[in-house]
Order: sequence, then C-alpha cells, then structure tokens
Amino acid sequence: MGTLAPSRPGKRLLFVVEAMGGGLFTYIVSLANQLVEDYDVYLAYAVRPQTPQDYRDYFDSRIHLIEVEDFVRQISPRQDLRALAALIKIGRAVRPDIIHLHSAKAGVLGRLAYWRASAPVFYTPHGYSFLMRQASPLKRGLYRMIEFAMARLRSTTIACSKGELDETLPLTRRALLINNGIDPDEIDCCLDRLPGAGDPARQERDGFTVFTIGRICSQKNPVLFNRIAHAMPDIRFRWIGDGELRELLDAPNIEVTGWVSRRDVLKLADQADCFLLPSSWEGLPISLLEAMYLEKPCVVSDVLGNRDVIRNGENGFVCHELEQFVAAIRKAEQSDVARALCRAALRDIEHEYNITVMARRYKGVYEQALAGSSACDGAFVGRAAKDLSRA
Repeated sequence: MGTLAPSRPGKRLLFVVEAMGGGLFTYIVSLANQLVEDYDVYLAYAVRPQTPQDYRDYFDSRIHLIEVEDFVRQISPRQDLRALAALIKIGRAVRPDIIHLHSAKAGVLGRLAYWRASAPVFYTPHGYSFLMRQASPLKRGLYRMIEFAMARLRSTTIACSKGELDETLPLTRRALLINNGIDPDEIDCCLDRLPGAGDPARQERDGFTVFTIGRICSQKNPVLFNRIAHAMPDIRFRWIGDGELRELLDAPNIEVTGWVSRRDVLKLADQADCFLLPSSWEGLPISLLEAMYLEKPCVVSDVLGNRDVIRNGENGFVCHELEQFVAAIRKAEQSDVARALCRAALRDIEHEYNITVMARRYKGVYEQALAGSSACDGAFVGRAAKDLSRA
C-alpha cells in the first residue's frame, strides 16, 4: 500500500476505482501514468479476479496505490459501509485537490464520502448499471433512481462516450464529454514492434480467427457470441478472458484462453483477424479501441459506446441480428474490405481516441475546476464541450 500522507508539493488527485479490471484497468493505468507529471496521484481501488497479479508494476512508481479491501462489486450493506468509512479516512489523510470517481460503485460511495469535500468531485460511469438488459425493469429502475439521487450531490459527471453523455443529461446538467483513449506506445511496446508497423504475421496465419476480449458475463453477451460461432463452423473464435458464464460458450470452434497477462492479451489479439463485440451495453470499450489500433476489422452490436465509435460500413460494422453479424464477418474476410475499414479506424485512433488527447482534456477540466470555474453550472456543459472539441 502506498503512503496516505502527501509526499511532494503540487496538486493532489485522488482516483477511486472499484472495478479495477479489464478495460477500466487499462484506462486508469494509462490516465494515471500520464497525469503523474502534473499531479500527485493517489488511487483507491479494489482487486478483482481479472486484475493482473502484477498490477502494481503497470503504474508509475510515483503513484500511491491504496487498496480498499471492503470494496466489492455486488451490493453488500456491511462491506459497503466499511468501504465508505475507508474512503472517508483516505480523503482526510490525502486531502485531495481533485477527486475523480470511476464506475458505479465508486460513484455512489465516493459521492457519499466526499459530498462535503472542498475539492471538486468528478464521476465517470464507464457504462451505467441501469442499461443492463438482463436485469429486471424493477432493478434497472432502482439503479436509475440511485444515479439520479447521487447526481443531486455536488459533483460533475464526465461521460466517456457521446452515448453515455446522452444518458447522463436527463440525470444532471452538470455533465461533459471526454472520450476514452488508449496508449498506442504502450501497445507497441508490449508487442515489441515499431509504431504503426501493423501486423507482420497477418499473411502467415492459417485460417481466419474472430476474437473478443473481456469478462464472460451478461454485459458481453456470450449467448450471442456462441450463436455466431455455431453459425460459422469454418471459422475459429477466441474469447480472451474468463468469467462466470464460461459454460455458455459450447460451440466446438470457440477457444477460451482464461485470464492472461496484458502482453499476452495483446499478442493473442494481434494474431487474430477480426474483432467481435456483441455487448448488451457499453460505456466506451477500451478493447474496441485497441482492436482498431491493431488494424482489425471490428464487428459490434448497436449499443451506445460501440455505435459512438464505429460508423457502419466506414470504419467497421454495427449489427443488430445474428444474420447481420455473420454477414459482417464474411465481409471482413475480404482483404480489400478489411483494409479500407482498418485504415479509417486507425485514423480515428490517431486523431481522437488516444491517451494524449484524453489526458490533455482531463487536465483542462481539472485546471478549470481548480481555477474556480463553476463545474456545477449547467452552462458548463456546452462551454466545456466546445472548448474540449478544439483542444
């Protein structure tokens, strides 16, 4: 555990992240490592099964890592109260100048813990819980009510995609948009390749492989992934990850890798040919952005986050039904089609969805807040969005 007391002069930035696994882990590592040059960064977090065992090695050594043992994904009154007390204690010890909460559980407990804090409080949902399609209408309604109530507390929501911003504005006008981004240099380093070198092994592989990345859970829609694999027995499918719904992937042409290292995730993705993401809901998936950078044709479901990035037929395919997914993958098998899609997708990463752009925009928002700009003013939404679009 890192020390709680401030260790050097400068503005102190406290990240609170309960769901530190998968794409959110990659996101928080990239953002924290970028901002450590300008802020004294503290990270209060919980470990999940998909959190890399050597996760500390991913972070810059100057970042203070503070594990909150009672931070759990499910609702647990006893552990949630303990986690709330721990966050209050951390806030008093760190005395942050900026607080940024990531994911729903951190958003609820963090806003309760810091509602009277003098520091500006920001919250990024990374995919609202009330969008879960497999949940009952009653449960989804409850999640929406919780988000609405928490939005009444003093905070500003930073959506990670345009679709997430659209879902945020009915809850609060204290909101703005900063798209997720990835770190191309880190990906190139993991793959031991030069920037922009593409996939040198693409022509050497035998057969066509479709892949996805993430936890095998309802959000990622393993049922549809399995149906697509059954419908295309001549193609290999690979799920890079693991999860509680692994038994739903029973098609004989599906390989499940289990949890592997960050480097191995990227190498397995780089060795495949087409990225498939049939999610039921998303924020803005890091795995999709990484696949775009790796120049893999992307076939995704028509949900917010996915459709905010992928323009159907231009830089990938957006699908609704099984037959559309199958047809899109068949098109992606055609080298000329795949090449055009991948070029357009790579341009989007280079111009918009990268860590340099994302970190610069976060820093701009933080500095506005520290300078006394009213992030609680409804006009902040339009003003900040316009400023950031020019950044």
